[in-house]
Amino acid sequence: MAGGEFARPDAVTDAHRLRPGAVGFGGVLFQSITFMAPAIATAFSIPAGIPFGGGATPLAVLLALIASLFVAISVGQLSRHMPTAGSFYTYVSTAIHPGLGFLVAWTYTLAVLMGGPFLAVQMGIIVSGTLHAEFGMSTGTWWVWMVLVSVLVFSLGYLGIRTSTRAGEILGAFEILVFVALSVTLIVLAGGDNTATVFTTKYANAPHYGGFSGVVAASVFSILAFIGFEEAAPLAEEARNPRRAIPIAVVLSCLVVGLFYVLNTYASTVFFGPARMAGHFVTAGDSNPWQNVLARQAWGGVGFVIVFLALINSVIANYNGSNTSSTRTMFAMGRIRLLPQAYARLTPRFRSPVVGLITQFVVTVGVALWLGFQYDPYTAFALTATVIVVVFTPLFILLNLSCIVYYARFRRREFNPLLHGLLPVLGIAAFVPGFLAGAGVPAFRFITPLPAPLSYAGPAVALWVLIGIVYLLWLNRRHPERITETRRIFLED
Repeated sequence: MAGGEFARPDAVTDAHRLRPGAVGFGGVLFQSITFMAPAIATAFSIPAGIPFGGGATPLAVLLALIASLFVAISVGQLSRHMPTAGSFYTYVSTAIHPGLGFLVAWTYTLAVLMGGPFLAVQMGIIVSGTLHAEFGMSTGTWWVWMVLVSVLVFSLGYLGIRTSTRAGEILGAFEILVFVALSVTLIVLAGGDNTATVFTTKYANAPHYGGFSGVVAASVFSILAFIGFEEAAPLAEEARNPRRAIPIAVVLSCLVVGLFYVLNTYASTVFFGPARMAGHFVTAGDSNPWQNVLARQAWGGVGFVIVFLALINSVIANYNGSNTSSTRTMFAMGRIRLLPQAYARLTPRFRSPVVGLITQFVVTVGVALWLGFQYDPYTAFALTATVIVVVFTPLFILLNLSCIVYYARFRRREFNPLLHGLLPVLGIAAFVPGFLAGAGVPAFRFITPLPAPLSYAGPAVALWVLIGIVYLLWLNRRHPERITETRRIFLED
């Protein structure tokens, strides 16, 4: 690298190339589905918004589904022409500017890294809470289960993309079947209490969050439940026929799991009672109402066990999917030296990005232990969740904008006013309130800031972005070619 010039990885393609064609459509689809963690999102992520949305939380979920579909369509349109492990930052870099693409990569890395502690803490909460309720064991063992699931997911990631995606297909199918069956049972048992008014603001009765402001605040956690539909995109270099498989998987996973969320949230609301949701649902059954209340009342002791297994299954599947995305993103950034080049190293046998796997493991255990003992496990879960939402909402806005700009600038003959104009614009508008609520910016009357320590998420992400801007300025001065490389599509090489 004479004169400080960056050597493109063409000379070391074997060392910097993922395994092409290793994943079929099922694996690609379930990468998105398991990243969304349908069972865990139903039982924990969406209920985290119920103290704000009350009995109107089904409306928040429906709005999040519509907004997420706008983004899914945009990501699908972009991935058709830019199939790459860099995915989101490549889209933004190509469509708008490489500097902005770098900042997308920088902030997206924070979000996927936080996915580890977010999920590992949930494993601790579920297992320790169940052992406490059934056998009187201390809930202080949460950290043991957090570490054990982190070791398991690290091992799946190390064994390669085929092992991890096959595990995701099996785990994802099981959790969906269990919760659909339970929700249908709850709806039948609700009988005459079934009502469509839960999709209005009639039951948005949470203290200090009444009406539409409560629905917007609840949508922060509803959006959290949808994050993951876009995660098929980082598998583009390992998927078969990625230009077709990725767009279909992104949109289909968003639609199917979104309808799954609407069904589940509606079922729990009408069965439990929409007027009682705000003050009682989240704390019911030792803060695990789906397992300890709904499953028991619908299916008895057997239901309790089945839902417990589905939740454990969901955490492992989601954590595994999150691990796959985070390590591929760090690999892609290491390949063009936005991160140290060690991140681009793959194990010879399994083609696994081992340095990224180690980084994710260390961050997960470190952050989970710190926040879990600094506050408590549930607060650690909620705080990392809010960080993820604060990062992903502006990212979704940028992806919609990139779809408009890319087709207007580079694909004028393919430009469709609906797909590349109206839908992305609606998607941008839909995610602005959720971002402002999560970031604690009361720009509109219907937005109420989240309480502390959840309110710390906005400043924490702002600090991370500021560090990224400083790093970007340094790169622009010393190694501008590395920023330009964010546009590179390695699959075409």
